[in-house]
Amino acid sequence: MAKTKTVLEESVRVGAKHQVTIPRRISRALQLKKGDHMLVRLVDNTLELIPAQVVPKDQRWFWTPEWQAKEREADKAVARGEYKEAKSADELFRKLKS
Repeated sequence: MAKTKTVLEESVRVGAKHQVTIPRRISRALQLKKGDHMLVRLVDNTLELIPAQVVPKDQRWFWTPEWQAKEREADKAVARGEYKEAKSADELFRKLKS
């Protein structure tokens, strides 16, 4: 059975500075707060506003697909118990070398 989409639709007006106000019921449905960021995308002739999380430039490396794949791999290894514990940096280096 196909899942139906929830649709909320309201008309808005473009203001003097090309600003639009997101209608209250849509803002509440998305749990938007003052200061939240939105991704604005033009697809063919359709404007999309998508809630977005801003990642600081110095943290973007962490969110690359390659890094996230390694994070998942590490999480699985930890879940399997494939790790070593050490009480000091010296002990850790000794275990890593062995």
